[in-house]
Parts: sequence; structure tokens; C-alpha cells
Amino acid sequence: AVDFSIVRGSSLKSATRQIIDAGIPISPNGFNILARIYGKQTQIKAGSYELRDGATPWTLLQKITQGDFQMTEMVFIEGWNFGQMRAALDGHAHVRHDTRDMTDGEIMARLGAPGVPPEGMFFPDTYLFAKGESDLAILARAHRLMNKELESAWESRAPDLPLSSAREALVLASIVEKETGDAKERPLIAGVFVNRLRRGMRLQTDPTVIYGMGERFDGNLRRKDLESDTPFNTYTREGLPPHPIAMPGRAALRAVVSPTQTDALYFVSKGDGTHQFSRSIDDHNRAVARYQKAATRK
Repeated sequence: AVDFSIVRGSSLKSATRQIIDAGIPISPNGFNILARIYGKQTQIKAGSYELRDGATPWTLLQKITQGDFQMTEMVFIEGWNFGQMRAALDGHAHVRHDTRDMTDGEIMARLGAPGVPPEGMFFPDTYLFAKGESDLAILARAHRLMNKELESAWESRAPDLPLSSAREALVLASIVEKETGDAKERPLIAGVFVNRLRRGMRLQTDPTVIYGMGERFDGNLRRKDLESDTPFNTYTREGLPPHPIAMPGRAALRAVVSPTQTDALYFVSKGDGTHQFSRSIDDHNRAVARYQKAATRK
């Protein structure tokens, strides 16, 4: 098989030259005549292609006029922030980097959402695309899908949630996404946060503090960090942060709009990816002491 590309704006003559330069043995005149006979001379589609050995000129012509591109994929991981998304796109060998010199704000404006912070506004998923696709087009797909998933989740929300909008649900879902990798726990963790919001309690969740610290976070969260105020510090501020802190997946979105009904107000990591939930501060403090002691012994 031979890989070849046709650049944007190529005429039939230019495309034929690119095909020959890639090592595919065709007659330029014969190929041009074939294209004109079938009225395809103006239907050339730019992109990356693969032609199998022994393919006929007709097969080649169909491929480049129907857009039978080589496909590749881009994976956006649940819990990533927008900076990680941009880095992944920037490092992808088969993406056309149209946004490389754009600010986050310029990207959002191009996507029809001027002034909207990009964090959490893109759905984490695997996106198939033709080699040479614009990174902006991939972001546009992820943005549309997040809007669709969020709208669907919000329409199915439980009654009497302490959330006034789909936007607030997205913010809370991003926190739930960062708090646990255990899908089964997400509705329960969402239930704890919903309980705290209903009671006017601060969320006191570490991932928001870490997000607010930005590059100052060195992997170790200290007491002084919990006490250092930022717009995202839910130990020092009440309610939800000003915008999401990550990309929540479908499970986190669904957990927030349909949380588990629980009396729990606290939880602490057991160190194995799951959490111990407590209804009272005394029970919670005992759980913290227990699991911190266990972690120290490791």
C-alpha cells in the first residue's frame, strides 16, 4: 500500500502530480482524461489517503473524489483540563494545527461561544477524523457533543436539586469527575455534594483547590494551600467555583442530575480508589484518622 496526500486547493493536474510524486505509477494524461470523461475533474478532495497495491486508476479516482480518507483518532480523557486537550491536539502528528497561535478566548469565539471559559465545555470521547483535519473542527465536534450531553442530562434531572442551571450541573459534574475514578461511587459523591449545597455547607473539595493553584501545585496539597484563598478554593468560599475544573464524562453528568439519596455529608479516600462515607463530623474524623494511619504504614 502507498500513503499519499492531496493538499487543499489542488486542481486535477496538481493532484495528479502529487499522486505520481508519492510513487503511484499512473499516466498523467490517461488519468486526466478518465476524470473528465466521468465529470470528476472538479471534485478533488484534499486529505490523506491509502492506495492498496494493484488498485486501478478508476479506484484511485473514486477514492480522491469521494473523500475516502485515511482515518485516525483523537482521544480526550475524562477529567482532563483544557490545557491538556490543547497539548494533545498540538502533539498529534495528523492534525492540522489551526489553533496553535490562538488564545483560549479566540478559540471559543471561533466556536461561537465568545467570553465563555473553555474549561469543561468539551466532551471527553474518542473522535475519528481524516488525517489533516483541523484541530478547530475536532474541538467543534467535542463542544457540540458536550452541549448535547449536558442538555440531555439536565432535562432528566431529579426534582428539587440545589442547582439553578445546566451550567451549575456541569461545574459540579467536573468536581465529581476529579474526586473519584470509581464509576459506582459517582452518584454517591454527587449526593454528598448536593446535601452540602442544600445545607449551605462549603464543598471543601481538594480538586478545586488544586485547580485554583495552577502551576503552583507540586503534587502535594498542604494545609496552607487549603487556607489560601482563590476563586476556586471551596474551603474558603461557599457554593460552586466560577466554572468547571475539568471535562466531566457522561457518568459524572448523570450522577449530578440523579444523585444517590444519602445522609452522608463527608467522605475520605481509603487509598484504594474508593471512599469511606460518613454522616457526622465525628465519624468522619475517625475515618480520616484510620485511613491516614493506614496510608502512613504503607
